[in-house]
Amino acid sequence: MFHPQNGPIGKLLQDASLIMWDECTMSHRAHIEAVNRTLQDLRNSSAVMGGITFVFAGDFRQTLPVINRGTRADIIKACLKSSPYGLRLKH
Repeated sequence: MFHPQNGPIGKLLQDASLIMWDECTMSHRAHIEAVNRTLQDLRNSSAVMGGITFVFAGDFRQTLPVINRGTRADIIKACLKSSPYGLRLKH
């Protein structure tokens, strides 16, 4: 039976040591948290992002995630800086 770990993308992510995510400020925090859970599962690791070094690039003074009919508070809650991983960001 096919398992994502055995696929070409799964193998690529298992072997990766660095991932760069440009314009991360426009990504919803749920997407980044889903990538974290996926990498932890693929790499059988409880380390943040499965132990892969991530470089998040973006300008927090520019466009934040778009939340349809969302309030300013909804947008801030969706922002990477509101995620537990946002606390680890280096400016």
